[in-house]
Formats: sequence, C-alpha cells, structure tokens
Amino acid sequence: MATVNGRPAQYGISLKQLRDLMEVRGREAIDKINAEYSGVLNICKNLYTSPTEGLSGSQADLEHRRQTFGSNVIPPRPPKTFLQLILEAIQDVTLIILIVAAIVSLGLSFYPHGGGEEESLGHSDESESEAGWIEGLAIFISVIVVVIVTAFNDYTKERQFRGLQSKIEGEHKFAVIRNGEVEQIKVGDLVVGDICQIKYGDLLPADGICIQSNDLKVDESSLTGESDHVKKGEHSDPMLLSGTHVMEGSGKMLVSAVGVNSQAGIIFTLLGAAVDEHEKQAKAKAKNKKAGRESDGDVEQGLTGNSHAGGSAAAAVPVPATVVATDDPTAPTEPSAEVSTKKEKSVLQAKLTKLAIQIGYAGSLIAVMTVIILIVRFCITTFVVEKKAWSGFYANYFVKFLIIGVTVLVVAVPEGLPLAVTLSLAYSVKKMMKDNNLVRHLDACETMGNATAICSDKTGTLTTNRMTAVQAYVEGELYKVIRRDDSNVISKTTRETLFQSIALNSAFTSRVIPPATQQEGELPKQVGNKTECALLGYVQDLGGSYEKIREENPEETLHKVYTFNSERKSMSTVIRLPQGGFRVYTKGASEIVMKKCSFIMGAKGELKKMTKDMQDRIVREVIEPMACDGLRTLSVAYRDFVPHKAEINQVHYETEPNWEDETNIICNLTCVAIFGIEDPVRPEVPDSIKKCQKAGITVRMVTGDNINTARSIATKCGIIKPGDDSLILEGKEFNRRVRDASGQIQQHLIDKVWPKLRVLARSSPTDKYTLVKGIIDSKVNENREVVAVTGDGTNDGPALKKADVGFAMGITGTDVAKEASDIILTDDNFSSIVKAVMWGRNVYDSIAKFLQFQLTVNVVAVIVAFVGACAIEDSPLKASVVLHLLLN
Repeated sequence: MATVNGRPAQYGISLKQLRDLMEVRGREAIDKINAEYSGVLNICKNLYTSPTEGLSGSQADLEHRRQTFGSNVIPPRPPKTFLQLILEAIQDVTLIILIVAAIVSLGLSFYPHGGGEEESLGHSDESESEAGWIEGLAIFISVIVVVIVTAFNDYTKERQFRGLQSKIEGEHKFAVIRNGEVEQIKVGDLVVGDICQIKYGDLLPADGICIQSNDLKVDESSLTGESDHVKKGEHSDPMLLSGTHVMEGSGKMLVSAVGVNSQAGIIFTLLGAAVDEHEKQAKAKAKNKKAGRESDGDVEQGLTGNSHAGGSAAAAVPVPATVVATDDPTAPTEPSAEVSTKKEKSVLQAKLTKLAIQIGYAGSLIAVMTVIILIVRFCITTFVVEKKAWSGFYANYFVKFLIIGVTVLVVAVPEGLPLAVTLSLAYSVKKMMKDNNLVRHLDACETMGNATAICSDKTGTLTTNRMTAVQAYVEGELYKVIRRDDSNVISKTTRETLFQSIALNSAFTSRVIPPATQQEGELPKQVGNKTECALLGYVQDLGGSYEKIREENPEETLHKVYTFNSERKSMSTVIRLPQGGFRVYTKGASEIVMKKCSFIMGAKGELKKMTKDMQDRIVREVIEPMACDGLRTLSVAYRDFVPHKAEINQVHYETEPNWEDETNIICNLTCVAIFGIEDPVRPEVPDSIKKCQKAGITVRMVTGDNINTARSIATKCGIIKPGDDSLILEGKEFNRRVRDASGQIQQHLIDKVWPKLRVLARSSPTDKYTLVKGIIDSKVNENREVVAVTGDGTNDGPALKKADVGFAMGITGTDVAKEASDIILTDDNFSSIVKAVMWGRNVYDSIAKFLQFQLTVNVVAVIVAFVGACAIEDSPLKASVVLHLLLN
C-alpha cells in the first residue's frame, strides 16, 4: 500500500462512494462501475489491493482499513442496565397510583394531626398515630418487590439472548487471499479490500463486487425478498450482498462494505438493534477536537458526506433500494419509521391498564366522597350545630380526613395485582424456556395466550428442514418406504454403482454428520446442499459409506465436473476408471435426465434397453405419482467411455472424448435409480395444529415454495382439509387481489382474502408483512385478531415487528430476525409455538383467578372502610385496612 511521509495514503475511493455503489444492481451497477471507476480492477487499484494476490496482511494496513472503512462487526446496542429496566418496570399505571398513594400516606402520617381531647371528634389512639407510617411503607415494599422481580426477569432474558447470539455466531470463518495465499480467517477480521473466494453453500459475511465467477447464483431472499436465485457475474450483476447464500457455482469477490455499512448492517441499524459506528466515530472525533487533537485524516475522508453525529441511526443511514423496494404504500418504505417505534401495549397490558384506571377512578370517587362527607359532617356539627368559631387548630382534622380518604383509595387499589402478574409471567417464562421458547420480552408470553392467528414458515418450522429420500425406484421396483433391509434386495452391482454415483457426483462439502448426542429422536445434521444430503442419507440408510468412497476418490482426482445450473438442471462428474477409460455420473431433475437415458439397470444389475413405452410407463407410474405426493423427483444415471488405442508414429496413447461437447457427453445414459425426496413434516406438527384449531387459533402457512409443494405439506399438516373452502394463493395472485387499479393496497380488499386464506406460496417477506398488517388492522371481527408470526430472514424484520408476537428461528434465523423478535424458538419447531400459547393462557387463567379473589376482597374492604370513615368510628376503618394488608 502506498504511503505519504510514512503514513498511509488516502484511498482513491471513499466510504460514502462505496456505500452508494452497493445500492445499485444489475446493468445499472455495471454501467456505474465502468463510467465512474473505469471498471472493477480500477476499484481494486484505488483500494490498494490485487485481484490475484489480495492484501499484504500487515497489521498496520488492516488496522488502517478498519479505521477508514469500519470493522466487519455490527456492534449491538448496549444492553439495558438494571436501573433502566427498573425505570421501565415502574411505568405501570397501577404502580404509579400506588406510589402516589404511598407518598401521600407517608407524608400525612408524619403530619401532627392530633387534637385536644376536648376538641376531638373522638378519642384518638396515640399508638395509631405513631404507627401511621406502616401502611405507606408496606405499599412501598410491595411496589419495590414487583419492580425488582420484573426488572430481574427482563435482565436475565436479555443475558440469555446475548449468550445465545454468541453461541450461534461461534467461530465462523471465511476463505480470503492474502499475500497470494488462501487462508481461513474469522469473518470479523474481514476488511474492505480483501479478496474472498466464494463457493456454493457459503453465507456471505460482507458486501462485495464480483471480480470472477463460474455459474454463480445467489439466494438473496433473506435480504431482498426475491425468491428466485439471482445470477451473479462480472457481466450480469456483480453486486454481492452480505447475509445472502451462494446457491450455485463459485467465484472471487472484492469486499467493498463491512459491518454497519453492509446491506444487512444497514437494516440492523434501522431496526435500532445496532450502534451506528459512524455516529460513534464522529462523537469521538468531536471529543478529540475539543481536546485539541486532530483525528486521522483518512477517518475524516471516510466520513465525508456521510457523517451524522448526533442524529439517530434510523434517520441518518440511507435506506437501500433493494431492502425496501416495493410498490406497497402501506409497507415500511421507511423501515425506521415503522420498526423502530415501540410496540403498542400487549392485550393483557391494555386490559390491566384499563382495569387499573377504572379501579383508580372508582377508588378516587369513593375517597373523594368520603373526604367530602367527613368535611361536611364536621363543618355542620362544629360550626352550625355547636356554633363554634373557626380556629387554625381545626385544620388538623381536615388533614386527618384527607388521610382517611387516602386510606380508602389505597384499600381500593389492588397493589397485589402487579406482583401476581409478574410472578405468573416469570413462572410461565421459566417453563417456556424448558419448552424451547426464549422469551425476550416478558409481555410476549401473555400475548400468546390471546393469539387467534399464527402465520408460520414452512421450512424448518412445520418441516424438519432436512430433505429426505422417502421413495426410490431401483431395479424396476418402487420402494415407498426406505428401510435398511432394502440393501439385501438390491443387487451388489446396482448398489455399488448407486453409492458411487451419489458419493462422487455431489459437492464434497455436502455431508451428513451424526447427531452430537445419542438422545432418542435426534437426527443427523445435514451440512451443505440439502438435496444432496438426502441422497447421502439414503446411502447411509442402506448401510453404505460415502466417506469411504470419497477417501478412495479424492476431490482433486475428479477429471471433470459439470456444476448444477438452471439450464442443465443436472450435475455431472467425470472420473477415471481403474481399468482405463472414464465414467460420467449424472443426477438431476427426472424429466431432464430420463430423456437422455437409453438404458436402465434391471433386476440383478442387468442393463436393459429403455424403450419409449418403458419411459412413458415410468413417467406415468413412478414420476407423476411422486410429484402428486409433493415429492421432488431426481434421477441418477451414468455412462461409460471405453478406452481405445490410437497409433501415430508408433506411439500408443488413450484418446479422450471432447469434454467441452457436453451435449454428446451427457447422452445415452443408463438410469440407475429415481428418487422422491421431500422435506418431511415434523411428526409432532399435525397434532399441534389440531390443538391450535380446537383452541380457536387459525394457522396459515407463508412460504417461498411453489404452490404444489405448499399444498401438499399444508394437507399433511392439517392446515387445509380436502373439501373445505380454504384459499391457497401465490404471492402474485395475492397482490393482485389486495391492490386496487392504481396498485395501492386496500384494507377492504385484504378483508376479502385473509379470512379464508390458509396457504400463501411463492411469497416474499413484503407479502408476509402485508398479510400480517392486513389481519391486525382488520375490523371484520368484533375483537381484533392477535397475530403471531415466525420468520428467519433479514427482511422478515418488519413483519416480526408488526406482529403482536414475533417468533425468530434460533437455529436458521438471521441476527436481524432475532433482534426484531419477541420470542426465539431454540429448536425452530412449530410445536414450541403451541406450548407458548399454552403457557400464555396459563398466565390469563392465573391472573383471572387472582382478580376474582382480589376484587372481592377489595370491594368488601372499601365498603367497610367507607362506612367506618363516615361513621367516624375507628374500628371498621382499622378492620378494613388490616384485612386489606393481610390479604395483599
């Protein structure tokens, strides 16, 4: 890197320019890179990095880049202190009324209100005057206990959440080129200017520009809501976004934005879940200037035109077009305005607040009436009947009357209610943690008890998120249930060919790892491509070992690989045979591979000619029934190239086929097997959904999958039943129905759709937000729908925030989804949501029973206190206060 006077030179491109560059896509991005920066290689030059050698890796260079462009970490908002949580807990109407009453009670108890015996209305008990402070203190202690228990619960849950985040983030590493060598570094150590190697299966940890690609396709659904994979390349769309998954191919990327400057980081900041690093740097810079010290010039350059010290993160960070691109005027086109605002009160909070206000009004009314009656009676008795002259001493009696009024008010307010609610919530939250629900906000527990609708993801929540081979057609037999015993029926020749084809013609990064523990029901972990893992699992189910086959044929010995892409819809791998020659293994979509097959392996591994009639019969009797069952069908095939000798000048050598002539290579195949694979429904889900439906909760599936797969899974789950009038829509059709002619979303149109809607397929996160908002805002039913939503993607944040209760996936969920959620499902399982409903209703039952008891006692105590006060007799008043304090 160039230096000036021993100091690092300023870069040829600023942080603001890089951020602006990452907001364009496709052809627009290519035109901007070429027009403004003369190509991506010139951007590398401006960042003092080499596309082939990468950065030097020197600590001084890396640190300077972090100071200028930021670190690849998203600093979280500092957790709330215990004092802040106490201040939040104290903002409860009931507690405020009690605090005011306690202060007044304590203040008046120390005021000398006794009178001479000759002028007293009755005999005053001196001990009573001395002990008058006890009631106020008792109320204060009750309030303190409630506040501390509430704050402690919130503090504990926040710490558990932070711990879960640290555990999930772990030691994630990424491949970069530094000083010409490929090395694995922690994602937090990435800096702008790094050259990263990216390949199929990677989760991109930073924004970047593609400088070399090979059939590269990326799944951007977690960030942009686009369900289709996006083709990336130097000449198509070079912009790669953090938080997205590489689904096909490989390539190299120039890191252009990290941390809070990346697209995922910007959304994180907009959600109020991260500290804006520029704001922090600008404040530090201002502080240094004040102290007479100038900050580094490059830091200033990095902030040029992009500094927003003193402003909120949401107001200052520009919103990327891809994140909020939508023609929905009701969608959060300014996420900061929508998702950073505080959620409205939960249903129980709203009801208890309303009850507390009503009790406060009733108690205040009775207290005021008591004071007025006492004052009027005293004035009539003293000044009218007895005709005494006014004396300043009589003010003591008015103070005493006021104390009696406060006592009546305190008796009316159920100060035990906040404590009962808090303890009930705390108990339920503790139990929910055991049921894999990490409750981040205490009130989410009771809100779930009121839930009337659940909008659930499919993959991983209703299903296992594990593609599994559930049917197989081998040697002319259809196996609808795959068992280990099948290996005894399938011939050795077919079995070995099938195992080798699956093991070698899959990405070597795809693996099936045994479960960490031997607990009953725990399944092996799938790493890499789920479809390939399904086939590798089949090999294991039949007693084979794909690891052993790979050890005998390392990846570097593979002769040629035709990677999977949307045009081929298949993947092929060429290997050298020990006896000479080559074998091509092919797997892919059945309708594609079967057309290229001329033979099929029959009984005992014998090759049979595949006639047109046989092919039609297999399609009709095998492939179509699998598809009707919602299965994805894959065919596995192979072809051998027998060696032959060519003689030129008496030199013998093996001739190879022209591997570039793919059409003539992938043909005349021999079909080995046809598989039906699916992401199976979790075994406990149908029963859980049945429980929800019995409890009056409507379950809706919102998924990005195609409508046929979604319908099949929804039927298996019990979300839809044959013959009912449930509505199943794709995202496009849903948008067509809920928008008017001008493209604006209308509530009355949504109200025609959502009551019968059960499955929303091919949907984007924007569609999910629209549906959730439409259900919540609907006035179709007398009582408002209380909606729970599950989400795992970055762009699910607005929907999770909008929902009454947001559930994030603890395993597959992104950081943004978890931060926007109220409850984290540590096992990504729908049945855990049902348990959350159960414990939420338990809170309601507990509080309802307590209120029945509490209000009965309070009404009796208030009547006794009122009668006693009006009679100017101490015993009833004392009795009511003692009764009240004992029972509270």
